[in-house]
Amino acid sequence: QVQLVESGGGLVQAGGSLRLSCAATGRLFSSYAMGWFRQAPGKEREFVAASTSMYDGTYYADSVKGRFTISRDNAKKSLYLQMNMLKPEDTAVYYCAAGLRVIALTQENQYDYWGQGTQVTVSS
Repeated sequence: QVQLVESGGGLVQAGGSLRLSCAATGRLFSSYAMGWFRQAPGKEREFVAASTSMYDGTYYADSVKGRFTISRDNAKKSLYLQMNMLKPEDTAVYYCAAGLRVIALTQENQYDYWGQGTQVTVSS
């Protein structure tokens, strides 16, 4: 069993930065693929970024590539999302997710555990 708790959300002006954190409990954190997803009001939840459990692979949605950076600290059982050059369209609730047998990193149904989410609001 894994529990995930996100933090670091808030209100920021366009062009600003935020760093989200996701703290995990449970064993075998390093074996999990980890992802960030987001859901804006009235929209479907969408993939943002993912970190594989092997080979330090990272993947990004085109909309955040070059602005967001995903990283993980397996010793601290933590996942991070550094968000720079934020835009109003980045406004959403951001969720951390973990999965042991994730093949398609962008597909939310591949992940087994989810956090409660943290709100990010970017003002214009």
